[in-house]
Amino acid sequence: MALATNRRVEPVTASAVDRIAAEKLAAIRRRGTHRRMRVLEGAQAPRMCVDGREVLLFAGSNYLDLASHPEVVEASARAAHDWGCAASGSRLISGNLALHEALEAELAEFLGTQTALTFGTGYMANVGVIPALAAEGDVVVSDALSHASIIDGCKLTRAAVRVFPHGDVDALEDVLRQVASTHRNVLLALDGVYSMDGDTAPLAEIVPLAKRWGAVVLLDDAHGTGALGARGRGTGELCGVEDTVDINLGTLGKALGSFGAFVAGSHLLRELLVNSARSFIFSCALAPPAVAAARAALRVLRAEPWRRAQLQDNATLLRALLANHGISTAPSTTQIIPVVIGDNARTMAVCERLLARGFYAQGIRHPSVPEGTARLRLTPMATHRAEEIAALAHAIAEELAEAP
Repeated sequence: MALATNRRVEPVTASAVDRIAAEKLAAIRRRGTHRRMRVLEGAQAPRMCVDGREVLLFAGSNYLDLASHPEVVEASARAAHDWGCAASGSRLISGNLALHEALEAELAEFLGTQTALTFGTGYMANVGVIPALAAEGDVVVSDALSHASIIDGCKLTRAAVRVFPHGDVDALEDVLRQVASTHRNVLLALDGVYSMDGDTAPLAEIVPLAKRWGAVVLLDDAHGTGALGARGRGTGELCGVEDTVDINLGTLGKALGSFGAFVAGSHLLRELLVNSARSFIFSCALAPPAVAAARAALRVLRAEPWRRAQLQDNATLLRALLANHGISTAPSTTQIIPVVIGDNARTMAVCERLLARGFYAQGIRHPSVPEGTARLRLTPMATHRAEEIAALAHAIAEELAEAP
């Protein structure tokens, strides 16, 4: 029986919702972390129109410039004509198209795994696969700078969660030693490339260590797939451990220029995810144009390896030019290049001034990065020209030299 109360209960109305939103937004503004969406026009390319201004884009993830590649665009358009613009159902009901099965077979062949399974996004992949594998009595171990999707995937399990300092192999071994005998299963979830710092996980040390302690290794290689390794297989290939990583997770919407994500591994893993991964089971399948675009991008990736090489050359050039101006980009070794400024307001002021000068280099603040480490996050593409990269470095140096 409910107890009587004199407290007035406010009906949930539009004005009540606005009051809640206004209070929370005011707190966000006080922290200096209020965000807004910019409006971009045109195809994803080195040059785009941002908020009505034509600029050089150094803030995207279309690393190999495949999103508007003629073969990728043609494949997508042809699929829209032949298959329609939507799968119109979940994979377990009416959405499992032959296109999906073909893409997954090609992803598995590309990565050297038994099979693969596509998801709507990389976020959905992590919040699906981690709870499918880890439960009460298990433990998930992750790096302190893990992507939000790994963190949230861990929260959705009933497993214990242990976090080790970023990239600290000795600390990781201490954790694995402690949990190996006290938990039924140990899942080690790692990023291949850390998306705000541009460094790679020390997989050559970590993967053999995990195997010694009986841990299953999940590698989220969103920013490595297509961009790193001799064949573009990613960070595992770059570090020489691709054959011993248990689960490969990657996106189709970055280097591959399409949309969606995938998990690649064994046949039994795929069967488990089809039956247990809620973000797969209860979501519509990828749209046919996106699937066909990803298949075409895989073909271009193999046929045009110069794109991957040029991407890393451009990243190396940008780091070197910034270093010549006395600007650190540590610890980056990839196409993600941070310039840490520290203060939120100054970072965003520099971002806006660069935009006015014709460069879109997005400022990143907490909670995407730790407080006090706000930064410009620079991402060159394979098709940026050397003179464009030099112009960006010069503009950043001038803006950082300006008074706050």
